[in-house]
Amino acid sequence: MSSRIFLILFLVITGSVQAQNILRGTVYEGKSSRKLSNVFVRDINSKEVALTDNSGNFSIRTVINHTLIFSSPGYVSDTLYLVDLSPKHIELSFRNITLNTVNITSSRSFNPREEYPDVYEKSKFALSPSRIFGKEAKDARRLKRYFERETEERQIDSIFNAAYVSSVVPLKGQDLENFMSLYRPTLAFLKKTPRSSLTLYLNDSYKKFMALPPEKRGLQNLSAQ
Repeated sequence: MSSRIFLILFLVITGSVQAQNILRGTVYEGKSSRKLSNVFVRDINSKEVALTDNSGNFSIRTVINHTLIFSSPGYVSDTLYLVDLSPKHIELSFRNITLNTVNITSSRSFNPREEYPDVYEKSKFALSPSRIFGKEAKDARRLKRYFERETEERQIDSIFNAAYVSSVVPLKGQDLENFMSLYRPTLAFLKKTPRSSLTLYLNDSYKKFMALPPEKRGLQNLSAQ
């Protein structure tokens, strides 16, 4: 009987400790009240990862003295060193220059299946309802989709980069940034398009870009296109 009581107490204490190692918080766009979804959160010490939900909220398993990085396309990444596990209010500043932004790791080859095997394991469908509908499994599937998008974006960047584009069209600086954001091709387009045809696409896009009024070439207008 005493051994059972000891086991129950051990499980309760263990569960309590694990619960205390969950950091929660919300990510906002700068000083505004706008909450950011799909912000990538990474513990660089343990490699635990998470994404913010549609309300900008996140939860991640971590401990004090670890460092977290918050990143999202179009925003300046933020680094947080944990001195406690109280709920966090994170603010990401808008990034004016978005070209070739790397959100997860360095510019080296990115293989999410090797770097985050737990995410892919947890994302698998299983016979257990808890594995299919549980929060951990749902979060893993969201992360898997995020990694797939990131992998595609990096493949696009490997072809459609500033060095190549600027060798075809006479643009530089902010004009080059705006042009590449406005006429960024899909991965499917790049896979079926030979380099010679891509050059024709860039030249045609350049003519369209130059035909735009100057005030409509800026990044602030791209989201409305």
